[in-house]
Amino acid sequence: MIQIEENRSLKSFNTFGIDCKARYFVSVKSVEELKEALRNSPSEEIFILGGGSNLLLTSDMDHLVIHLDLKGINVISENENEVVLRVQAGENWHEFVQYCLRNDYGGVENLSLIPGNVGTAPIQNIGAYGVEIKDVFEKCSALFIDSLETKEFSIDDCDFGYRNSIFKNELKDKVIITSVDLKLSKREHHIHTSYGAIQSLLKEREITNPTIQDVSEVVIDIRSSKLPDPKDLGNSGSFFKNPVINAETFQQFRLRYPEAPFYEVSATEFKIPAGWLIEQCGFKGKRFGDAGVHEKQALVLVNFGNAKGADIWQLAQRIQADVKEKFGIFIEPEVNVI
Repeated sequence: MIQIEENRSLKSFNTFGIDCKARYFVSVKSVEELKEALRNSPSEEIFILGGGSNLLLTSDMDHLVIHLDLKGINVISENENEVVLRVQAGENWHEFVQYCLRNDYGGVENLSLIPGNVGTAPIQNIGAYGVEIKDVFEKCSALFIDSLETKEFSIDDCDFGYRNSIFKNELKDKVIITSVDLKLSKREHHIHTSYGAIQSLLKEREITNPTIQDVSEVVIDIRSSKLPDPKDLGNSGSFFKNPVINAETFQQFRLRYPEAPFYEVSATEFKIPAGWLIEQCGFKGKRFGDAGVHEKQALVLVNFGNAKGADIWQLAQRIQADVKEKFGIFIEPEVNVI
């Protein structure tokens, strides 16, 4: 039997450390408890809360907040080359990556230290250093909020894009991902070391034939050097997406800023690092009350202690406006602003 609490602080449930309250709150540990919470919701609106790592709360929530605490990792199938794992939505993503490394399962090592839970990973199509979750994705199970029916979504169903999926668009606020199936290698791992930062650190450590464990350790060190630990300084990792611009806009941009870093997505699309754009606008390391921009990575907005969500959102909008004015490029939040 679930217990619905009232006026529960969400400060410990979001990595920004924003002290907003939920009018109603419940934590569920199974799909059946989730269904019970949905059936007995004291409010018409609900909000599903995972790891709280991709979230900026700007006000109290006057409805039911359901915290997904579903746990478990199970082998669904395997052969000598591959294994398919079913991972429950409430499992911490980085702890899951560590589980894979302990078992020598390859495919997610580049995604080490990404905050959040497994259930929200497909929504965002999380990615880092040349790898995205879609690269190992098999399928996921999701519960429709209105009908309480469960459906499995294949990789084609998910319509994955850059930090995007069907769950952020057509199915937003309509389904809840309850588990994710991922296919991982057991031997002859495909090692992704194309990113310069990874290559440089491996070379510095004189590692010429890196294992998946080596790659994970390098990624963890790179991310730790750039990103503050939310336990020490409230943040949600990268606040903005790296903008992707068309070839015509890119050519004009390069003429004005030939020194700017970029990544070629395709023959007609180019990705510009949002952190570079923000830094060029002078925001890196700046503090505005208790809201600010991290001193080591301009892509990261931080809460120095008592910032309200509205303070951080106001800063984000100011950054957006300045980047648009200077470069003619709009940078879109990667974080969900509630």
